[in-house]
Amino acid sequence: MQFDYFSLSAESCYCGVDEAGRGPLAGPVVAAAVVLDPDKPIDGLNDSKKLTARRREQLAQEIKLRARVFAVAEADVAEIERLNILHASMLAMSRAIEQVYQRLPQLAQVRVDGNRCPQTTLDCQAVVGGDVSDPAIAAASILAKVSRDAWIVAADKQHPQYGFAKHKGYPTPAHLDALQAHGPCPIHRRGFAPVKRLLS
Repeated sequence: MQFDYFSLSAESCYCGVDEAGRGPLAGPVVAAAVVLDPDKPIDGLNDSKKLTARRREQLAQEIKLRARVFAVAEADVAEIERLNILHASMLAMSRAIEQVYQRLPQLAQVRVDGNRCPQTTLDCQAVVGGDVSDPAIAAASILAKVSRDAWIVAADKQHPQYGFAKHKGYPTPAHLDALQAHGPCPIHRRGFAPVKRLLS
């Protein structure tokens, strides 16, 4: 998909924000914030879920090379348990925005995929379907997904019995069978229903 780029002048630049990992039963929720450079356009940006894993990896490398500024942040399993997944997602997004703002103080606006904004002192706009319609949000969705997948694949080496590298922590039949056989491990979200049922 080809996008029209918004003006990214020093006075009016914005960052796109999205998260990955609200649905899995394990691991952190990860957010990314991206300020694109209109002089370095990136072809093929789209909602990360509409791309193959290989294409996401390719685009993530391009984004890191061509974006004006980007940041990736997370809320870990303990924070998800303490806050709930929605508020943990908002926290991860706030952290990513803050990192971008520290590097680019002239940041003027934030555009977030979805229907609500995380806590930020900046002007923030929620954009439903933004990961398809807005290039910076699409770029953020790709960075968040690729970063989270890398985290969970690394965790698979420590907990190979669950098959995290294949299902990325989502509640697939194979994952639920492994949970039933082995019980939860330290990276499982104990407040999520399938894990909670096993613990009770």
